[in-house]
Amino acid sequence: MLLDRRRFSGLLAGLAGLVGGAALPRTSLHAASPADPCRLPASINALTSMTAGITPIGDDERTARIERARALMAEARIDALVLEPGATMEYFTGVQWGLSERPFVVVIPLRGEPGWVCPGFEEARGREQIRVAADVRVWQEDESPAALIAGILRDRGAAAGRIGVEERVRYFVADATRRAAAAAEFVSGTPVTAGCRMIKSATELALMQRASDITIAAFRATFVTMKAGTLNTELAENMTAAMRRLGGEDPWSLTLFGAASAIPHGTIEPQRLKEGDIVLMDSGCAVMGYQSDVTRTTVFGKPSARQTEIWNLERRAQDAAFAAVRVGASCESVDAAAREVITAAGFGPGYRLPGLPHRTGHGIGMEGHEWTNFVRGNTTPIRPGMCFSDEPTIAIPGEFGVRLEDCLYITESGPKFFPPRSEAIDRPVP
Repeated sequence: MLLDRRRFSGLLAGLAGLVGGAALPRTSLHAASPADPCRLPASINALTSMTAGITPIGDDERTARIERARALMAEARIDALVLEPGATMEYFTGVQWGLSERPFVVVIPLRGEPGWVCPGFEEARGREQIRVAADVRVWQEDESPAALIAGILRDRGAAAGRIGVEERVRYFVADATRRAAAAAEFVSGTPVTAGCRMIKSATELALMQRASDITIAAFRATFVTMKAGTLNTELAENMTAAMRRLGGEDPWSLTLFGAASAIPHGTIEPQRLKEGDIVLMDSGCAVMGYQSDVTRTTVFGKPSARQTEIWNLERRAQDAAFAAVRVGASCESVDAAAREVITAAGFGPGYRLPGLPHRTGHGIGMEGHEWTNFVRGNTTPIRPGMCFSDEPTIAIPGEFGVRLEDCLYITESGPKFFPPRSEAIDRPVP
């Protein structure tokens, strides 16, 4: 997936190298809405949930995550970590909370229990979710939440220390906190948050595997619904309905036909399916908040020699990237391996079109895009527990594009894919 869609469809902001550049809006992205079962194709209406037997993230694991964060804080000389609502807050505490103009904050100190700052009228709702610690400090509408954050820092012995600010904390919250805790030094919290979230546990991997399995099953049920004249948005609706019926949360699909498949983020122009069109579907969902991201490219009807040639080249580039994934290798070496195959075939070079215009892969976990990326200049070493997409698109403007995207995870002995691979242009799912 080239742009994440997680709760509230927020744009991802990233850091070059470790995190990556900010993502762009994808106007052809179709998010699921409740579907009328009577109107669903038979192949989709027959689907049933695949979520039986899954194991959620428990409090013990979240406690271990906080201890891991503290170990990384000690290494980075960070005395406390400040988080606003989002995936990282949920990762450490299990709390899901929407962003508003009223700050709701957790402070994870190097020593002592975490402290919460909550709007006064939201206290009851906040306490329903807060499980990791009970130090909840409330502020009224005429009071300063930043003063309460500074008070937690003072009470944890961090008033004059180094305070790590998670990268999604909004400026007005960070700035007010900086002024309220003037003796402290404020630094990036990314070494801690990325250091924890990049490395997945067995429970996290199992949730991602289930989300991937759901997505593949949805592809099988959706591809058989293709017919001449179908709008790309209609096929996307079938795909999201299929994932929802299978138990996928927040399903989405970017579906492109013909020449539009060469536009990685899609187009606002609708497309109707006709014989010989490339069909590119980039789709995913979540299981208990953990994401899948799979792209399949096929042809409606009989593929041409040109389409088959480019599809096979894409598969070789994806295979080259996978072969380059080794524990201890740099992330940029994976991008270079895929790009070398594509450039040798006469495309590019670099990020030029026609060719591969974006990074070869991104991190994935609780968010569709997270640390770190297979991209030039990223020397981050690959470690067991990391998860990535492998998706070296070949885009030929005015003609078509091919993307095969499969997410993988790193074991001590090397990489493993979550989904089964596409076998050929006319066999997109086994």
